[in-house]
Amino acid sequence: MMHAAIYEAPRGSVVVLDAGDDKFAVAGGNVCAVAKQRGIAGFIIDGVIRDIAEIRDMEFPVYARGVVPKPGKKAKLGELGGSVTCGGITVQTGDIVVADEDGVVIIAWDEAVRVFEQTRKKVEQERNQSLEEWQGTHSRKIRELVSELRARSQAGALL
Repeated sequence: MMHAAIYEAPRGSVVVLDAGDDKFAVAGGNVCAVAKQRGIAGFIIDGVIRDIAEIRDMEFPVYARGVVPKPGKKAKLGELGGSVTCGGITVQTGDIVVADEDGVVIIAWDEAVRVFEQTRKKVEQERNQSLEEWQGTHSRKIRELVSELRARSQAGALL
């Protein structure tokens, strides 16, 4: 179905796939090259891929659990354009996908404005906070947490 998706998904789509396991690669260099040529924006794969150097060189965004050299067979029928569970998250057609080397975030379409505003505020807060201010807040939180955990541990020992 991954291969069918690259021909059926509209330009600008991110193809999200639950591969089912990590024994066989669901995509490699040629599949990614065709997807890129057809205007697919990228792949999010709960599974593995192959030809990582080739994919990196073509600058096609693929986020997967890992790499394995063995290609899979094109023998499993699935649904195109429906919801899929990927990485434990249900993704619906039309959801917004944001991905970088730190991870993947799925934003429900109807939550986009709220998430954007929260993100904008957080970025502004972080931009205006010095490392020294962050460290002061962080060290205070850590001391409080360690103190709380010690108190719980001692209370448990008394029971």
